Amino acid sequence: MNRGCKLLLAIALPLPLATGVKAEDVGRDGSHRHHPPQDQVLHEKFYSNWRMPDNPVLSCCNNADCYPTEIRYVEGRIYARRREDGKYILIPSQKVERNRDNPDGRNHICAPPPSASLVDTVFCFALGGAT
Repeated sequence: MNRGCKLLLAIALPLPLATGVKAEDVGRDGSHRHHPPQDQVLHEKFYSNWRMPDNPVLSCCNNADCYPTEIRYVEGRIYARRREDGKYILIPSQKVERNRDNPDGRNHICAPPPSASLVDTVFCFALGGAT
């Protein structure tokens, strides 16, 4: 795991109670258990080598920050639902993956839990084909 992700996880791991994520939903390694069991391996493989579209030397992080999501279009912009609080956050166009397919045809986002220091941050986003 890259240094930036480790730092983000160090900040985010104490947040489950503050963000509404139940303790039983967070594994000892910080991973969130919101993936359908049949898709867990598929998602882990996809996330493990996903790079930020606007800075390919940086990882999108991992299974702890990435997950399938719902989206809305508002005035031509994409907003994705953050799992911790249900808020729809704006997806910056430079964070949209354009060079590889997503693993299952659904929308995927890599984003840290909400916090004062990382307000509505998005690391990566993959648009699904079924939207």
